[in-house]
Amino acid sequence: MVYGSAGDAKPKARVTIDQIRQMKEKGERIVMLTAYDASMAALVEAAGVPMILVGDSIGTVMLGYDSTLPVTLDDIASHAAAVVRGTRSALIVADMPFMTFQISPEEALRNAGYLLKTTGCQAVKLEGGTRVAETVKRLVESGIPVMGHLGLTPQSFNAFGGMKVQGKTESAALRIVRDAEALEAAGVFAIVLELVPHELAEIVTRRVGVPTIGIGAGVGCDGEVQVLHDILGLQPGFQPRHAQRFAEIGTAVTAAVSAYAQAVRERSFPTERNSSKLKPDVLARLREDLGEQYQRRGPGPNGLEPRPGPPPPPPRGWPGGAGWGGPKNRGPGPPPVPRPPPGPATLPGAIHTLSCFIEL
Repeated sequence: MVYGSAGDAKPKARVTIDQIRQMKEKGERIVMLTAYDASMAALVEAAGVPMILVGDSIGTVMLGYDSTLPVTLDDIASHAAAVVRGTRSALIVADMPFMTFQISPEEALRNAGYLLKTTGCQAVKLEGGTRVAETVKRLVESGIPVMGHLGLTPQSFNAFGGMKVQGKTESAALRIVRDAEALEAAGVFAIVLELVPHELAEIVTRRVGVPTIGIGAGVGCDGEVQVLHDILGLQPGFQPRHAQRFAEIGTAVTAAVSAYAQAVRERSFPTERNSSKLKPDVLARLREDLGEQYQRRGPGPNGLEPRPGPPPPPPRGWPGGAGWGGPKNRGPGPPPVPRPPPGPATLPGAIHTLSCFIEL
């Protein structure tokens, strides 16, 4: 089965990991963006982006968490499936959330296989270097393409003491180089380098044969990945240093919603163009069936509202109602029945009360 957007008669072939590798060989810059739903993924793909990451950044930009740690495998699976459905040619990479690959290679294989089987994505991404090399090798040998992630790995921000640039000392920089080499040897098809000095990113890019995808790592990487919300300005009060806003969509959304709300309140929306109508004869019969009269009420799509009619008569056969004693008697009916005095709370009292009603 070829995964594509709904309704595509002839879905395009998806970008492959081999094509991503070839882009490095040709010196062609690799563009990558995050997306988390079908509609936005379709727009990203339409702009010519060959690779989309369903990142665990979904936790902070979509689910309201203050970190990526609470994101679950099912969170990623649900959103990755939506992204796959909304696209037909981009290579879709799904992040492996915190504690879905750290326990053991077997557990990682089970979870990565679940993502590919249930979502239709083409690859997974996991954080870490030498310590996860065995896991990467196990996944790749099982037919699961893997993207690595070094530098600032957000799932380890507690160990790093916050979201800080990594590899600033000689030992730290050397460790990142060795981690990149270990990941390449384990079989990754690409490596994300996040928040590392640009000189270090350039060194790693030259030393490994797989593409490097930077984020906050300078222009010397083979490609770039950014969080879609950051480049679109969808969070007006937040802008990471490593991101650039290419639009102010958040401000535009607020303005559009305000205009919509005002139009609803002043009754300028919806208009007749936005509404459907009954045929005149159907409307006339409906009004006749309901026995409603209409009066003008002022502004509005129809300018009509029901005119209150006379109050309904009391039910037939009840004191004071029309028809007391039969249809020929239209008088007010007999006087109210006198209520018998309360009897003692004994059997004779109950019989006395009952006899008064029998006499009536």
